[in-house]
Amino acid sequence: MNIPEGDLAELRFRLERTRWADDFANQTWRYGVERSWLEDMIRYWIEVYDWRAQEALINAFPAFRVHIAGMPVHFLHVRGKGANPLPLVVTHGWPWTFWDMRHLIGPLSDPAVWGGDPADAFDVVVPSLPGFGFSSPLRRDGVDVAVIADAWAELMSEVLGYERFGAYGGDWGAMVSAQLGHAHPELMVGVELSMAVIPGLSRSDVHPGDWASDEGWMPARMSEVEPAIRSHLGVHVCDPQTLAYALADSPAGAAAWLWERRRAWSDCGGDPLSVFSREDLITNAAIYWLTGTTTTSMRLYAEQMTRPWALRPGSAPGIAAPTGLAVFPKDLVFLPRRVVEAHCDLRRWTVMAKGGHFAPAEQPAMLVEEIRSFFRPLRTGQVQ
Repeated sequence: MNIPEGDLAELRFRLERTRWADDFANQTWRYGVERSWLEDMIRYWIEVYDWRAQEALINAFPAFRVHIAGMPVHFLHVRGKGANPLPLVVTHGWPWTFWDMRHLIGPLSDPAVWGGDPADAFDVVVPSLPGFGFSSPLRRDGVDVAVIADAWAELMSEVLGYERFGAYGGDWGAMVSAQLGHAHPELMVGVELSMAVIPGLSRSDVHPGDWASDEGWMPARMSEVEPAIRSHLGVHVCDPQTLAYALADSPAGAAAWLWERRRAWSDCGGDPLSVFSREDLITNAAIYWLTGTTTTSMRLYAEQMTRPWALRPGSAPGIAAPTGLAVFPKDLVFLPRRVVEAHCDLRRWTVMAKGGHFAPAEQPAMLVEEIRSFFRPLRTGQVQ
C-alpha cells in the first residue's frame, strides 16, 4: 500500500486552508466538537504527523486484496506461532478501520512473545469492511450484514482454505460475527462479541423485567448515550450521501465527524487523548479521507437499517454457534443476559472492569485475554 504523493499534498493543502466554523460557549462539547481542540489536532496533523511512518507500520503486516461477490476485500493475514493456531476473523466497525485491530494481532498470533501460552495462538485475519478504507472502490448496492458475513465465510473457507474458524467483532464487526454464527454455524468454532447483538432480535423484544437486579446500569448507560447516537443514526440511515459530499471535500470536517464519536463512545472521561494517541486518531481519519470511503462506509447504515435482518431461511432469531460476550461498561448497546442465553449458545459472559465502544483500541490487553479465554475450551477437535 502506497498512497500517491499527490494525494498527500492535496490533503495538506486542504488542511492548511480549513475554513473554521465559529464556536463559543462550547467548552463541554455540548454543541459538538469544540473548535480549539480540533484546531490543535489539525495543527498537529499538519506540523508533526507523518503518514509515511504510519504507512510503513501498516505495510509491515502481510496484506492482500481479493474480489468476492463483486466487492474488493482488503485483509491482513498473520499466521499464528504455535502448535495448532485457530483461524480467527476479526472485524471492525464504524468509525473504525482495520488498523484499530492491530493491537490484537501480535498477542493473538504470537502469544509467547507477549507473555502468553503458545497453545492460545491464532491465525489472525483482519478484513476491511466492503467500502471501508482499502476495500474500495465499492460499486454495488445492497451490501448489508448478511452479504458481508457470506463474503467472510467465502474468504475464510474458499480463499484461505480453513474448514472451521472463529470470529470476533465489535460495532458492525459484532453484527457480522453474530451473523456468521447464525447463518454459517457449521463453519464456526465460536463467535466472540464486544457489543450485544442478536440477528433478528428487535429491541422491542426486550422488556424492563428482563434486566437482572445487577444489570440496571446497562439501560441507564443506553439512555445516557442515546442523544449522541440519535444524530449519528439519523444522518447515516436516512441521507448519508448528502453528508458525504462535505466530508469528502474537507479532511478537517471528516475528522471532526469521526473524532466526535471517539470521545462520546469511549471510556475516556471526556478526553479522547487519554485513550487514543494523536497518531491513532489522525491515521483513522486519514485512511477514510485518502481512500475516499466516507461515502461508501456510511451507506452500510442505510443498507442494513432500512430492511429486516436477513435471517437464514427457516431460522428464528439467534446465534447457533458457541457465543461469548465481553460487556464493556461504556459501550452503546446492551442486552440482558437472560435474553442472550435464550437466543444464543452462550458459553461465556464477562462484564469488563473498564472500556467503551472501541474495545480493541481502548483496552486491547483485556480483550486479548477475553478472546483467548473464550476460545480455549473450544479448540478441542478443531479442523483446519
